[in-house]
Formats: sequence, structure tokens, C-alpha cells
Amino acid sequence: MEDEPPSPDSARQSWWQRLKHRFCPCQIHSVEQMKSLVRQATESEVFPLSTGGLIDSVLDFHDLRVRDVMVPRGQMDVIEEGTTLPELLSAAIESGHSRYPVIRSNRDEVIGILLVKELLRFYASSQETGGENPDFDLLALVRTPMFVPESKRLDALLAEFRLTRTHMAIVLDEFGGVAGLVTIEDVLEEIVGDIDDEFDVEERVNIRQQAPRRHTVRALTPISEFNEAFDTEFSDDEYDTIGGLVSNTLGHLPRRGEVARLGDYEFKVLGADRRRLHLLLVTKLDFEPSEETDGAASEPG
Repeated sequence: MEDEPPSPDSARQSWWQRLKHRFCPCQIHSVEQMKSLVRQATESEVFPLSTGGLIDSVLDFHDLRVRDVMVPRGQMDVIEEGTTLPELLSAAIESGHSRYPVIRSNRDEVIGILLVKELLRFYASSQETGGENPDFDLLALVRTPMFVPESKRLDALLAEFRLTRTHMAIVLDEFGGVAGLVTIEDVLEEIVGDIDDEFDVEERVNIRQQAPRRHTVRALTPISEFNEAFDTEFSDDEYDTIGGLVSNTLGHLPRRGEVARLGDYEFKVLGADRRRLHLLLVTKLDFEPSEETDGAASEPG
């Protein structure tokens, strides 16, 4: 009788054992040893560089907390409970979000999560009956919000998202106030990197005006491109990107909310994780900074 083919589990174990004995015949006792093993395997082309990066992200994932990836309270796009249907539709079209926290008088009073698909379903139904919406009740459309502490581990949150089939949670600080929100996309991006959809910045536009003196700027924007757009003269001798320049000014990899000043511009970190800087809010200041404030930095507010 022919031998049975190896099971998937034995095949995986065989692959791992081969990798382990080739590069590290010793016992693995720490994440750093594991990372070293993965790095050696990547350098020896056992698997592609992208795979090595993915494994590194998975190994780091256990240490990440909700606070590391959440959208801060001040940057949350929210809907107030008295918002009309036309206003809701306009907001949904403008932002492109699929879910919104619904609040009462302030951001500490989150009373539900509105799914845009529920809103569109109501709108389509109203159009079939003549387009009138006298009985529109926003609160009848919202779902019960999921609340999580900012100290919760991301792997535990991902498991809870999957178990409850939820895609958004409201993050609470240690005092029970709203600290921000987190989505399943925020969590998954810590493993696989940025996930862009149709509503993300088209064609990776690096600089986007938000107001006459305010722009959002991708951290990977070349300094030369930034200089041309803002008529500045920042040096690119040591750093190629504006994110690298800001990180150097602060002296460390910035966190969300941190602010740096360079020349007569303020750079506020809108998006960052433990490994990289993503997005900056650049504001032209109303004054010329003195030598004491030039290049200054401040902690998150």
C-alpha cells in the first residue's frame, strides 16, 4: 500500500524545521531571535523581502495597543443626532467613509454607529415612495457602538472584531472619556501596510490643500517637491523626504499629535505608527519664528 501524503500540519512543520536548522540550530527564546532568523532567511532568499517584512509585522503585532493606531478624538468625523438626511448624504459623499460615530452634544457622548449602507437603503426606499422623508429618524438607523480601552492589545481587538463582525470601535481613555476610534482597517494595516481604497488620496497625491494656509502632506513627499510647492528651501542633503526631516527635528519617530516647527511652518503628525510616519498637517504660521522657536517641537496635545 502506498504511503499517505504528508498532512498540511506536517508540511508546515517540515518547512519550519528546515529553516530553523539551516539558520539557527539553537532554541528560539525571544522575538528578537525569531526576527534574526527571518532576516537571515530573507538575505539568503529563502523567501522574498516582502514576506520577511510581513513576518516582522506579525511578530511586532502582539506588542501593539489600540492607542498606537487609533484615530484621535479631534480627527474623528462624527455626525450629530439632529443631522438631516440631505446633510448626511452630503457628508457621506464628501468624506467617503462607510461608518460614522453618532454623537449627542459632544464627542464624549457617542450613542451609535451609522453605516452608510443603512442610510442609502433608507434613501432608496424613500425615493420609491415619492422622495419625501417626513419620518426620517437617524437614531433608528444607528447600531450599538462597541467600546474598547486604549490599552487593549491589537491582536485581542482583531479577534473581537471577527467574533462580533464589527468594523469600528470607539476608544476610551482611562477616565472613560472618548479618546478616538479604531477600525478593522487600522488594525490590518499594521500587518500588511497601507490599504488604499477608491476614496483614499487619488494617485497618491502628496500635497492637498485643506484651507488657505493648511495642507495635508504625505510623509514620503520628496523635500524637493515640498520646497517647490511651498517656496521653501529645506535641505535634502541628509534626508530625502519631508517625513525624514520632521523626524530628525523631533529627534525620534513621531507619534500622532506631535508638532514640530520648521521655518515659518508648523508640522502636526496626523498619521504614524511604531515603524513609520504617514501623514502631516502643514500650517503656515502667522509670524516669523525667532531663533528660539525655529525647529522647536512639542508633545501631543
